[in-house]
Amino acid sequence: MTRVAAIDCGTNSIRLLVADVPPEGAHTDLLRRMEVVRLGQGVDATGRLAPEAIERTRVVLAEYAAQARELGAERVRMVATSASRDAANRADFEAMVTATLGQLPDVVPGVEEAELSFLGATASLSAAAQAHGAPPPRPPFLVVDIGGGSTEFVLGDAGGVRAARSVDIGCVRLTERHLRSDPPPPDEVQAAEADIRAALALVTADVPVAEAATLVGLAGSVTTVAALALALPAYDADAIHGSRIPVSAVRSVSAGLLTATRDKRAAYPVMHPGRVDVIGAGALILRVVMDAFDLEEVVVSEHDILDGIALRLARPQPSPAQA
Repeated sequence: MTRVAAIDCGTNSIRLLVADVPPEGAHTDLLRRMEVVRLGQGVDATGRLAPEAIERTRVVLAEYAAQARELGAERVRMVATSASRDAANRADFEAMVTATLGQLPDVVPGVEEAELSFLGATASLSAAAQAHGAPPPRPPFLVVDIGGGSTEFVLGDAGGVRAARSVDIGCVRLTERHLRSDPPPPDEVQAAEADIRAALALVTADVPVAEAATLVGLAGSVTTVAALALALPAYDADAIHGSRIPVSAVRSVSAGLLTATRDKRAAYPVMHPGRVDVIGAGALILRVVMDAFDLEEVVVSEHDILDGIALRLARPQPSPAQA
């Protein structure tokens, strides 16, 4: 058993998982945390990380580092994704992380980000299906990880990743670029949808999505859409993990979010305060993906890149991106 600490620093949130990972089989969570720090604030427009965003991230990272030490993590890895990849002042961010965590972050390329997401998302799908009294989802899986700055598309099965593509559409990026009104009028939504469809053309050039038997959706936008579709009275990760949401419900939730005011979105009991401003764009990405690829349902995973980081830390192996 290896105790590891995984930190995922994305465009919108920074998350921590401290877990005990056996040589094979399911890992045991000791601590999971998520804080919205909006590291990618303004990056799409300015090309730089805002000093106040770096400071918000530093404050939370210091707490995570202390908790990892207190819990006795033997290995620690921090993965930073879209916002820090894109920033001209990436060195400022890396200096902050080194001073706070004692090591550099791994600013991973989009393909490795996709592979880690696939590993984390698919490791527990059969167990989740069994908990819901459902048959296990069929491979090949198309794993779609909707982040703040980018979305990863990965096709694979038990043998690993077959193809992957990361594209620069995410809930923060599309909100800042297009969805500026409250609520956004149809022309803003149409402009965002056009961006999504253009990105999906890039995906289909690299990923044979038609081969997928199951769509697996992950990250906060997808789990929030699932919670709303399931009409949960409060956010319940166990109820969400492994749930199957039909495209009709995704369309309904997406339309409702995009026509709701900020106050109405904030009032949903399942809504994290840090997602209120960007959930419309995240839901739109999921809806357009399902419509464009003619997918009837999405299997929702609460496990994602964070779990992939932890599993790879305890069971190191070269990935195709690193080979």
